[in-house]
Amino acid sequence: MKPDQTQEEPGGAGEPRQPTLRTVAEAAGVHPATASRALNPKARDLVSPETVRRVTRAAHALGYQPNPIARSLKTARSATVGLVLPDLTNPLFPPIVRGIEAVLEDAGYSALIVNTDNDPERERSLIESLRSRQVEGLIVATAVLDHPLLRRLREQDVRMVLVNRRVQDPALPFVAGDDAAGVALAVSHLAGLGHTRIAHLAGPLNTSTGVTRARAFRHAVRDHGLDDDPQLIVECAHWSEDDGAAAMRLLLDGGAEFTAVVAGNDLIALGCYDVFAERDIACPRDISVVGYNGMPFLDKLRPPLTTIGVPHHELGAEAARMLLDCLDNPERPPRSLLLPVSLIVRDSTAPPNAAR
Repeated sequence: MKPDQTQEEPGGAGEPRQPTLRTVAEAAGVHPATASRALNPKARDLVSPETVRRVTRAAHALGYQPNPIARSLKTARSATVGLVLPDLTNPLFPPIVRGIEAVLEDAGYSALIVNTDNDPERERSLIESLRSRQVEGLIVATAVLDHPLLRRLREQDVRMVLVNRRVQDPALPFVAGDDAAGVALAVSHLAGLGHTRIAHLAGPLNTSTGVTRARAFRHAVRDHGLDDDPQLIVECAHWSEDDGAAAMRLLLDGGAEFTAVVAGNDLIALGCYDVFAERDIACPRDISVVGYNGMPFLDKLRPPLTTIGVPHHELGAEAARMLLDCLDNPERPPRSLLLPVSLIVRDSTAPPNAAR
């Protein structure tokens, strides 16, 4: 058979036979084991760069695709990771996912993404499905402080890393932004503008982010000698625009006096904007607002939202690196990581209106 002819399966219906690893090795002039190492991101450093290039060119020319099922049967590793998200519609998560996928791809892994809609039963079912697909580990963004399912998975020796949140169990590693430092930056910014009555619309207090940010708010207010009034803190049931609006209405209808708000996240801050529009409240002339997370397009709001920027892409990347490390070094003690955050000042904050 001439080299440019397509070999067909004997007795088949004319379907071309898929190129095999041996075919690639022959085209590149190397042993199949060498070709396998050259095409495996975790093993290609054992092969010279020139050989990697030659094998890669041959694989591309032949249209060769590695068979992950065959590889997993041989190595007992699937090269897949489960990524468990609470709400795919939250703009917080796409950059986290991109960071995770970038690191996994370089390591020859892929992610299977599931969305729980913050439903514990759906979360349990989806994680069971991921495990049935032989994922090697989980990256979980759904954690609440008391999370029996995650505790049970850890007891079953499932490799996990939490991203953006943590649980009470120190044995579960996490990657998160430095929430305490971020809230301190927000309060310091408002205090520096002259605000003395600052409210906090807290996130759900069954999550580490909600609790940590609320606690940090109380500490920061006291540190600046400002009014520490419990009436100025309202918990939102969810990290959502609707819940932020409901909390702001509750705050206003309760008659509490305040000139600024630190929102638990940017979506809650957007809820504040909705209520301001309803009640003809000017921001920042009447009330200043600081969000949290640095979501995209906040600079397009009117007024553009001052917020705490969180390096979400790096959160995802570090979570992926941490999980891969757990898989490669299962005996290593768990470690966690807080990433620095930053204050992004825009037009939603200004000195308090002295005339009010």
